[in-house]
Amino acid sequence: MSETLTKTRYQPVIDQHWFIRALEIFPGLVSWTFILGPIILSLFVPLIVAYFIIAFDLYWLIKAMRMSVFLVRGYRRLRYTQSLDWPLRLEWLKDPAPFITVTDRRLRDFTRSNPGSVRAWQFSRAGWKLHRRYRAITAELTLLTDIQRRHAAILNPDEIIHLAIVSLYTEGREIIEPTIVSLLDSKYPTKQIMLIIAYEERGGEAAETTATALVEEYGAKFAYAEAIKHPDKIPGEVLGKGGNITYAGRRIAAHIEEEGIAAERVVVTTFDADNRPDPQYFAYLSYTYAINPNRIRKSYQPVPMYFNNIWDVPAPMRVIATGNSFWMVMEMMRPHRLRNFSSHAQPLRALIETDFWSVTTPVEDGHQFWRSYFAFDGDYEVLPLYMPIYQDAVLASTYRRTFINQYKQLRRWAYGVSDFQFVIRNDIRNKNIPITSKIVHTWRLFEGHVSWATTTLIITFVAWLPLFLNERFSHYELAQQLPIIASYIQRIAIVGLLITVSISIISLPPRPERYTRRRTLAMVAQWIMLPVTGILFNAITAIDAQTRLMLGRYLAFQVTEKSRKR
Repeated sequence: MSETLTKTRYQPVIDQHWFIRALEIFPGLVSWTFILGPIILSLFVPLIVAYFIIAFDLYWLIKAMRMSVFLVRGYRRLRYTQSLDWPLRLEWLKDPAPFITVTDRRLRDFTRSNPGSVRAWQFSRAGWKLHRRYRAITAELTLLTDIQRRHAAILNPDEIIHLAIVSLYTEGREIIEPTIVSLLDSKYPTKQIMLIIAYEERGGEAAETTATALVEEYGAKFAYAEAIKHPDKIPGEVLGKGGNITYAGRRIAAHIEEEGIAAERVVVTTFDADNRPDPQYFAYLSYTYAINPNRIRKSYQPVPMYFNNIWDVPAPMRVIATGNSFWMVMEMMRPHRLRNFSSHAQPLRALIETDFWSVTTPVEDGHQFWRSYFAFDGDYEVLPLYMPIYQDAVLASTYRRTFINQYKQLRRWAYGVSDFQFVIRNDIRNKNIPITSKIVHTWRLFEGHVSWATTTLIITFVAWLPLFLNERFSHYELAQQLPIIASYIQRIAIVGLLITVSISIISLPPRPERYTRRRTLAMVAQWIMLPVTGILFNAITAIDAQTRLMLGRYLAFQVTEKSRKR
């Protein structure tokens, strides 16, 4: 369950058990109404179902086309951001004046050596390249000028320290060591990176041996490194990642204070054992953090890309991993909807003010958004970082275990619906946040989880229900046309699928030598499984999570097994 609110002298309604249970039941009740409602209505008023499904399909067609545009734009933005020299841009922040002089000279030399107007360049293929180059230089000059104008408010990047907390449970050295190495391979001074390996006591002697050995081997290359063991059975904690990284965070925060380091200078990124940040991640994060005047009241969300072992996992898991990666790329283009997810960064000062992460929920990442949002009276948002952190797709020792682990992972993500009761109760309690902000944020949370559980099922099955469940309706012309109309709408939506397939192919990591080119063809053919994976591993997992919450069968944290082929 989500953490409870602070009790007052009297017991208000919002803290009473019946009210909390009503809020826990409500999202699942709405989802089940959307699922069962069309079946009942098809028996008595099938015309309502017919018009509903046509409107619903059209709505989701428009939404799917918009999401396809977001995917293309997000992918281009991701690749563009990776192509920039972020260590150089950190130098801009220290003293922009010499860079302004050089860039201004480049612009004058460019226009002198390429006669003709900027507008004329746009009307030929060769000229368009000149136009794009001109725009890039002028944009760089504008940015440098803005940095110089705001230089007094910009944090010196040399003063920023990154704290990387890597959580470990039972993962072997072959999983976590590449993560440590990827931190050392960053295009960023490792003497400004502190490493904490937060491991679980319940992980046994193997976890402790792995954590301490890695710190002993690589620790000297970082500004500071320590392996911190999270004890079992701390009162009030749900065993899971939240308690683990919170225990480590409190310990290292005390050390940082003893060293006289200001918490405002420290940015904390949480990593799972299999995470590998892009080499420019820390430089890009430092730049984004340094230039933001309200940097403390922000979270910084990179793009999780489940591509580390994408060539090795079964086809359904590849579809799910790619879909989840691309969903975050699309969400990056709608920053007003962003929430903390998986690996994310937050200033140490903000974490201290919110007492780090929740220790009472299995979905500590998304819940951290709401804790921060209410703690700072709504003055809080998640900024997109267009930089990937590469992670493992689900792969266990056997196919059966792989499918089970995938289901449990997605169900745990869907259990973020448990935040609904926490949000409503804090909406009522907190009088400092504008009512419009509360309504918008709460609606996005609610609508997102209900859509997660219902959309795929409605699109796939509801168009056929009136025809098969109501013999009288089968004589209507609309009854015969309804499946055809729905089919046409779904065919148009295939355009979005083709875009997804195309981007998935060009974004894959290099094919391992142990696979032939036929494996690449399988990467295309796998998308035929999308309807099945959408039902079994998205809709059903969300319904499972919401139903468990309705029944009071609260979900505990379940670690996803990590495995790689060698």
